[in-house]
Amino acid sequence: MLFSALSSPIPPPSGTLINFRRRQHRLFPRVRACAGVNGAGGVGEGGGEVVEYTPWLLVGLGNPGSKYHGTRHNLCYLQVGFEMIDKISKREGIVLNTIQSKALIGIGSISEVPVLLAKPQAYMSYSGESVGTLAAYYGVPLRHILLVYDEMSLANGVLKLQPRGGQGGHHNGVKSVITHLNERRQFPRLCI
Repeated sequence: MLFSALSSPIPPPSGTLINFRRRQHRLFPRVRACAGVNGAGGVGEGGGEVVEYTPWLLVGLGNPGSKYHGTRHNLCYLQVGFEMIDKISKREGIVLNTIQSKALIGIGSISEVPVLLAKPQAYMSYSGESVGTLAAYYGVPLRHILLVYDEMSLANGVLKLQPRGGQGGHHNGVKSVITHLNERRQFPRLCI
């Protein structure tokens, strides 16, 4: 796996009235496939390697609405969270046309791997509400949540991939996500 962290789905955020943890959404069934020839490879039926297609949740952080266009989070060339999700959506043909859990989402796949694209429609400091609820509802494991956001400490044009998280730093959007994932930080992040 590209990222290794916790393999269990995210428990619902504290205070959630509806428990989605036991429910795997029908759009993302858990699929197990075996690969290998005559016992060559890892474990699984027929001696093949077991591959599990669990969904990925790709989240772009930004502030919604034209009122915040031109701010650090939403500058035309630095609107990294929303801009990245829009580019992935266009390139992969995943339409962002549904509002769920205070986020604009699109459901599709990239190379047969199920993907949920999300642009939280709450202010940056409250974006964790969307992430925690979507992860719980769709049964997305922590290691399959990729957060894309601007990082003030990085020079323009510099990318930083954190495969297993770390501190929330001074970014209120990341702090909100960590809070709504029950203080678990081991999700990958792409800082731009």
